[in-house]
Amino acid sequence: MTAPRYWKRATHELSERDAVIKKLVAASPGLTLRSRGDAFSTLARSIVGQQISVKAAASVWQKLTTAVPALRPEVIHNHDADALRGCGLSRSKVAYIKDLARHFVENRLDTGRWEQMSDAELIAELTQVRGIGRWTAEMFLIFYMTRPDVLPLDDLGLQRAMNLHYNRGRPLAARKLAAISARWQPWRSVATWYMWRSLDPVPVEY
Repeated sequence: MTAPRYWKRATHELSERDAVIKKLVAASPGLTLRSRGDAFSTLARSIVGQQISVKAAASVWQKLTTAVPALRPEVIHNHDADALRGCGLSRSKVAYIKDLARHFVENRLDTGRWEQMSDAELIAELTQVRGIGRWTAEMFLIFYMTRPDVLPLDDLGLQRAMNLHYNRGRPLAARKLAAISARWQPWRSVATWYMWRSLDPVPVEY
């Protein structure tokens, strides 16, 4: 897994303009976002993590990778649905992961153009897959594409961390969340990663 080349610059600039981020960066020396380098497994892991805790998602993912060590699109596409359900996946998530596998097997995703696509264009392409909404696409942009300025503002973990650090745990209004995150540009992915890490000592990964 490789770290983004921009990470050092991003943490320096964020630390200069946001005291909260500066403290979080200092508390996590040497740790960075790292891309797993596999598009299918990143998207599949994001689907697994939908609407459940990081801990629960990690447990389901461990069971899935134990049951299906060769986690490739063609393998999942042909794998028994009930066996996938036995890993802790809901019926809908099994359908989503199988549809994702089908898109890869049938070359329905234009993977060759992803690097040239804007964040908005890539989100639009990914959300054509059943079960991939904006949040899952944003996780992909952060964890696989390592795009530097993605802000998944609907993410409950991000909201909870911002409430904790900027409002003593009380809910912040949407406009206040937007105002705080505006100072993070163009490194909102990096700031988000540190927000997540402040809630859990294990770095969030997809």
